[in-house]
Amino acid sequence: MIRRWLLWLDPRRLAVAILFVGLFAMAVRAPADTDTWWHLQAGRATLESGHILQTDLFSHTRYGSAWVNHSWLSQVILYWLFDHFSYAGLGLWMGAVVVATFALVYLQMEGDPFTRAFILVLAAATSAVVWIARPQLLSFLLTAVVAYLLYLFKWRRVNRLWLLPLIFVLWVNLHAGYALGFMLLVAFVGGEVLNHLLALVAPSHLKREGEDPAVDWRGIGLVIGVAVLSALLLVVNPNTTRMWTYYLETVRIGVLQDFIQEWQSPDFHPLYTQPFIWLLLATMAAMGLSGRRVDGTDLAMVGGFAYAALLAGRNFGPFALVTAPVLSRHVATMLARWGWSARRRPRLDLRARTVLGAVNLWLLALIVALAVAKIRLPLSPAFNEQKQQETLPAGAAAWIRQHRPAGEMYNPYNWGGYLVWTLWPDYRVFVDGRTDLYGDAFLRQYLDVQLARPGFEMVLTDYDVNLILTYPDDILSAQLACRGGWEEVYRDAVAVVWTRTEER
Repeated sequence: MIRRWLLWLDPRRLAVAILFVGLFAMAVRAPADTDTWWHLQAGRATLESGHILQTDLFSHTRYGSAWVNHSWLSQVILYWLFDHFSYAGLGLWMGAVVVATFALVYLQMEGDPFTRAFILVLAAATSAVVWIARPQLLSFLLTAVVAYLLYLFKWRRVNRLWLLPLIFVLWVNLHAGYALGFMLLVAFVGGEVLNHLLALVAPSHLKREGEDPAVDWRGIGLVIGVAVLSALLLVVNPNTTRMWTYYLETVRIGVLQDFIQEWQSPDFHPLYTQPFIWLLLATMAAMGLSGRRVDGTDLAMVGGFAYAALLAGRNFGPFALVTAPVLSRHVATMLARWGWSARRRPRLDLRARTVLGAVNLWLLALIVALAVAKIRLPLSPAFNEQKQQETLPAGAAAWIRQHRPAGEMYNPYNWGGYLVWTLWPDYRVFVDGRTDLYGDAFLRQYLDVQLARPGFEMVLTDYDVNLILTYPDDILSAQLACRGGWEEVYRDAVAVVWTRTEER
């Protein structure tokens, strides 16, 4: 039995194993996104109350207002994991979701395991910016699921499209990113129509057999029918028909594009955003050099998702998922043309293969040990709590819980989620990451206060704010110190707390 395993673990399988162990180690990280915390609190409130939250409980500025809580099921899952397994639950969940996602991508790729691994690492580096403990990570996974089902239908002639309506019913209760699935379906249909149009106009000597198959018109009609049925079934959620247009309502909020980084066009100066450029240019180069005619669906998906990623950095992830298989197809063809993929490996006798298997097993064990050493730190509660002390207003929140100053609170947008987790229900926040709840007009009022624009004190008065938690050296703190009527009662390296000292 042991020898059989040693013979099985050849260099190709070792490369695949190292690839996915490495991806898992990359994906396990501390939950650093502050929106994670209000998702956890919403999940806790849902489980403890026994009903899905559909009105706001967490802010005093929108308290009792209708709230399209599109991620309710994800919130329940995240809170259950955190409640039972603490930070390890969230970290291991991130690792498992990322590995499952890229396993589906790997199955869509062509070429030898080494080429696939190289491309997949590039795709992983591109998408790593969206690996966070938030419901959108499940949209990342489900995007890969829908892409894989379409791959089976087109390239493997295996029809599993009947799963799509069920997937969208699940998706619409997990996260509003279900729109990504419909983007895939639209790109698929448009790409297959393009294939038929190109077949009509292409000269016969350019038509090549044995390359990318085109879905016939009946198949295109089937995909359209399944897409329509899936769209109709989006009503199977607590918000019913609102989910037909909810995604459009969200992206129309101007503050998102103006001030929220993940919704802005990406800044390519930081190194962590540049793998997107490398992946896009590599795909364009491979398409040009492979000599393989570009498939219409590949073109539509790469082009469509690249366009979306250039508009908003949060779309890096879906772009990487649809582009990696396309790049692999053209790289595999290019290497075959150059004769690199035809090289035969030397035949080894049974003893040599056994020895090689043993070496591979020890190498894999070393990689696993290194991965375990890497993930231990972000899974540790002490490490996470230390990070919170350094980057979040943990000290200020503790001071507020201890001294309990009276009045409604003002807080920066980026801290809202954490304060929902640490201070609710004793204190409700001014604003948090639920931009759809607050709307464009209110968020611009918030910015007037945070930037201390003329009239900001009137906004604070209108919302009965007597307690302000903000950054130590921002313009708001400077204005409060100069104007009077406010007293600084707490300060550390991360946050400062002000209370009102005069009657309004």
